[in-house]
Amino acid sequence: MPNQNVIVIMSDEHDPRFMGCSGHPFIKTPHLDGLAAHGVRFSNAYTPSPICVPARAAFATGFRVHQTRHWDNASPYTGVPRGWGHVLQDRGIAVESIGKLHYRSEEDPAGFDREHLPMHVVGGYGMVWASIRDPYISKMGSKPMLGDKAGAGESPYTAYDRSVTSRAVQWLEEASTKDKPFVLYVGLVAPHFPLISPDEFFALYSRDQIPATKLSPKAGYERHPWVEAYAKFERSEENFATEEDRVNAFLGYYGLCSFLDDNVGQILQALKALGLEQSTHVIYTSDHGDNVGARGLWGKSTLYQESTGIPMILAGPQVAPGVCETPVDLLDLFPTILEGAGVEASPEMGERPGRSLFEVAGAPADLERPIFSEYHAAGSNTAGFMLRKGRWKYHYYVRFRPELFDLMADPEELNDLARDPRFADVLRDMEAALRRICDPEAVDAQAKADQLAMIDRLGGVEVASNMGSAGATPAPKVDASATAL
Repeated sequence: MPNQNVIVIMSDEHDPRFMGCSGHPFIKTPHLDGLAAHGVRFSNAYTPSPICVPARAAFATGFRVHQTRHWDNASPYTGVPRGWGHVLQDRGIAVESIGKLHYRSEEDPAGFDREHLPMHVVGGYGMVWASIRDPYISKMGSKPMLGDKAGAGESPYTAYDRSVTSRAVQWLEEASTKDKPFVLYVGLVAPHFPLISPDEFFALYSRDQIPATKLSPKAGYERHPWVEAYAKFERSEENFATEEDRVNAFLGYYGLCSFLDDNVGQILQALKALGLEQSTHVIYTSDHGDNVGARGLWGKSTLYQESTGIPMILAGPQVAPGVCETPVDLLDLFPTILEGAGVEASPEMGERPGRSLFEVAGAPADLERPIFSEYHAAGSNTAGFMLRKGRWKYHYYVRFRPELFDLMADPEELNDLARDPRFADVLRDMEAALRRICDPEAVDAQAKADQLAMIDRLGGVEVASNMGSAGATPAPKVDASATAL
């Protein structure tokens, strides 16, 4: 493939089912739908970890979380191991970022020639208190996505996303005057909480569109004990003061999905207007999904489809439109970005398990391709691991019983088959397949050892328990000069 430009647009906390192109009955995402119509939508895409920092380190490097050992939101990426950005820099290809990265610091050599309006973890260390695990401590309090802070209006995050989009359009305008290939990463925050949506997008939706709660504990559903422990840590449903607050949270998430789409649309429209559309590959994805009320949970951090599923769309030159059912994940973007920029990826892959999305999209569907995700972060005393293989989705929880779902017969994961003796052979096969990827007990022990060592370096549990924000990373302050190149 000849040299081409690449734009990667990554949102935050976008459940892939909340797009028109994925079949949602009422969510309005015309620009993402248009991108999917002209490209390939990967209908079975997953995150390597359903929480921001580990997922983003895996995205940067192409390695799994237990390979990078970036376990949680207090172990941000510093530029080690090498990522796709470093490979591009070695080849002299311009590679810059605009917006949320959630790495450690702008000063780190993270693989970008320049970072515009970067959003990194607080203080360069992130949410340290949440690395205290087994037992964990809880400092969540009233999360900013819930209660009277959900609804219509503007938040620092929506203001930040507007600035990021404006800068991306300006950046493309300048790039269009140069005859040089480029790779541009754009990080948007929406639809991440707080669930405050700008008025025009909030107004697109009404309370009568909100579906009944999926597997509501209030209706008698009993959560898996690992998930129940996380729910007690999160306490998200308990923070709704009134039913109106809960309604506003749903409408806020819906509106933020459309707000996100509008920002993506501005970038895509700039590409077309500037004559870059035919020479630029566009990748749209997210770092992880969101539970959006399922099982009485909000946010991410579970192994269910809502949380581990992500959108993945690839469009651009030589990409035949369609839907690809082969399971993929963020690790596949390492070779995809390199190939899209005209760089041979195979010499760089080593132990990286990813496959180029160009290759995946052009081959027959491989539904048996195994896809893996893991969680070692806030609210979990022990590690959780997910393996998707064919019709089966398997959850392995250290010290807890497993879960097994048949996604062909039960795509909503309503019926756990793990304790049904008819599926004992499937359960054994899935565990064996997972153990071919890693030893879950050994990985759990390594994560906790690394986290404890970090806590000791910082001064012990008492000091660490007061380090890091209780909720989401604050948006960087953006002033008038921030929009000038």
